[in-house]
Amino acid sequence: MCLLVTAFLFVQRKRTAHERAKELFASGEFSSGRKWADDAPKEKLDTNTVNLIASGACGAFVHGLEDEMFEVRIAAVEALCQLARSSPSFAEKCLDFLVDMFNDEIEEVRLQSIHVLREISTHITLREDQLDTVLAVLEDSSRDIREALHELLCYTNVSTKECIQLALLELLKNLNKYPTDRNSVWKCLTFLGSRHPTLVLPLVPELLSTHPYFDTPEPDMDDPAYIAVLVLVFNAAKSCPTMPALFSDHTFRHYAYLRDSLSHLVPPLRLPGRKQVYSLDSVDSGCGSGSVESAKLFLQQSLNRISTIQNLETTGAQDLLNFTIRDLQRLGELQTELAGAADFCATYLRCQLLLMKALQEKLWNMAVPLCLKQNVTATAAAQQILEETYKLEFLYSSLESRQVATIHHVRLQAKALQLILTARSGPGLDLLISSCEKFLQEIECFQRMFLSELPHLQDSFVDKLLELMPRLLSCKPVELVKILQTTLRQSGLLQLRLPEQINRATATIIEPTGESDNPLRFTSGLVVALDIDATLEHVQDPQDKVKVQVLYPDGQSHVIHPKPADFRKPGPNRHRLITQVYLSHTAWTEPSQVEVRLLLAYSSSSSSPSSANKSGWSDSIDSLPPAEAAVEGTIPFSKPVKVYIMPKPARR
Repeated sequence: MCLLVTAFLFVQRKRTAHERAKELFASGEFSSGRKWADDAPKEKLDTNTVNLIASGACGAFVHGLEDEMFEVRIAAVEALCQLARSSPSFAEKCLDFLVDMFNDEIEEVRLQSIHVLREISTHITLREDQLDTVLAVLEDSSRDIREALHELLCYTNVSTKECIQLALLELLKNLNKYPTDRNSVWKCLTFLGSRHPTLVLPLVPELLSTHPYFDTPEPDMDDPAYIAVLVLVFNAAKSCPTMPALFSDHTFRHYAYLRDSLSHLVPPLRLPGRKQVYSLDSVDSGCGSGSVESAKLFLQQSLNRISTIQNLETTGAQDLLNFTIRDLQRLGELQTELAGAADFCATYLRCQLLLMKALQEKLWNMAVPLCLKQNVTATAAAQQILEETYKLEFLYSSLESRQVATIHHVRLQAKALQLILTARSGPGLDLLISSCEKFLQEIECFQRMFLSELPHLQDSFVDKLLELMPRLLSCKPVELVKILQTTLRQSGLLQLRLPEQINRATATIIEPTGESDNPLRFTSGLVVALDIDATLEHVQDPQDKVKVQVLYPDGQSHVIHPKPADFRKPGPNRHRLITQVYLSHTAWTEPSQVEVRLLLAYSSSSSSPSSANKSGWSDSIDSLPPAEAAVEGTIPFSKPVKVYIMPKPARR
C-alpha cells in the first residue's frame, strides 16, 4: 500500500511557474516577504517567440498535403492560403510546399495550387529553382491549367534576369506547342515586362538580336514568337527610359505597327528624337485619378447641355444631339472606366434623336398618301427605338430604378408613335380598338411598376397621359390617337440622371480569328466542328443568356445554346466560353464566308393589368393579354467573325 501511495505521488502533474503566478494573482494577495523578489516584474516576452499554434499542429499541413484523398489535399492547400494571406513570413515558408503541389496527379489539385499561389503572389518572390518547377506545368495538356499559370506569372515577382530568360523561353515553347494560347501568352508577357523592367534591360540586345557594329536581319512580323518578345520589351521600356537607345531602326517601325494593331498589349512610349504620332499617347501617359474626375465632369456637363434643347429649333436641337453623341462615344474610347456610362448616355440620346426626327412638322401636316416615304421612315425609327431601349435595359448592369423608369418612358413613347402610325395607315376598327386597349394597359403597367419614380417624371409624356387617363378611358379610338399625337409632340426630353457605375456587357471572340484564307472543307450533308473561344465581361448568368449565332451566305441562320460546362469564370465579372459549333450545308461551287457572333438573350414581362379600370369600347380589358406578356429576343454583343468554309459534293 505504501508503494502505491508513493507511485501516485510520483506521477502527479507539477504546476508550472506561470500557473502558480496566475493562482497568486487571482487570489489578490500581496507579497508575504518570505521569498526573495517573489513580486519582482517578469522578464519581457518576445512576440516572435510565442507560438500561437502548437508545434505538433504544424505537421497537420504536411500530412494534409500528402493525404491520399485529393479533397483533403485541396482543403490543406486552401488552409495554407488563408494563413499565408495574413502572414508574409508564413507565405515564404510554405512556398516550397505549394510549388511541389504543382506536380500532383489530380488536375483539380494542381489548378487550386496555382490559384492559391496567385492570391499570395504579393508576399513572395520566386527563386530560379522554384520557377523551373512552376514553368514545367506549361506542358500540361489542360488548357485551364496553362491559362491559370499564365495568370499566375502576370502577378509574380522573380529574383534574377535568368528567371526572366527562363520564363520567356518556356512561354515561347508553350506558344509553339499550343498556338491557341497566343493571346494568353502575350498578355502574360505584358505584365512580366512591366513588373521587371530592370531585369529585362540587360537582356534586350540578346532578345532583339542587335549588334553594336553590324546590321542584323529584320525579323518576320508575322511570327507570334517575335511579337511575344516585342511585347515583353516594349512594356519594360515604359518604365525604363534608357532602353529605347538599344533599339534598332526596324524595332521602331515594328513598335508603330504593334501600337496600331495590338494597342491593348503595347503601351505608349516617348521615344527619343521621334515624333509622337499617336494623339492618345499624351492622354494615356497623363492618365490618373484627376483625368477620371475631369471625364466625369465632362460627362455631366454634356448631359446638362442637353437640358437646353427645348429652347432650340429642330435643326439646332438635332445638331446638338449629334455632337453630344459623338463626344460621348469618344469619351468612352478614351476613358475605359467610364465607357459603360458614356455608351449608355449616348444610346439614350440616340433614341431621343430618332424620336425627334420622326416627329418632324412636315410629316404630320400632310395627308398619308403624300408622305408615304416619311411614314415608312417614322415606322422604322419607332422600331429602332424599341430595340435600343431593350439594349439599354438588358445590355447594361447596375442600373438604378430611376434609370430603368427613364428607359421604359422612352419605350412608351415609341409604342405611342407606333399606335399613331398604325391609325394613320387606316386599319380596321377592331384592330385599332385592340391596339388602343393594349396601349392603355401599357400606361397602367408603367404606373404600377414605377409608382415611386413618378414624382421625378413631372411634365413628362407619361405624366401628362396619367392626368388625361379618365378622358382616355372614355373617348373614341380616333380621339385617343389625336390626344396621343398632340401630347407626344408637346412633351419634352426627359433629363437622364448620370449613372454612378454602369458596366456594359461585352464579348470578344478570340478564336476563330477570321484571318485565315484557307477554307474549312467538308462533305456536304456532314458536319465540321468550329472551335469557339471568347471572353465575356459583365455578363450575368451567361449559362442561360449567351448564345452563338452562325449566319450563312444564303441568309440561313442557326442559333446554338452552349452547354453550361463550356463556361468558365477566371475572375470577377469575367467569363470564358470555350465550345464547339457544328457547321453543315449543301454543296457550294466555291468557298464563301459564314459569320459567327455571340448573342445575349433577354426576356421582358410585366404583371397583368388591374381589372378595376374598364374600357369604353369593350366590356372589359381583362380578356386581353398583358401588355408585355413575354417579349423575348436577342442582342448581338460581339463583333462578327467571318470564317471561310467549303462544302464539297459527296463522292459517288
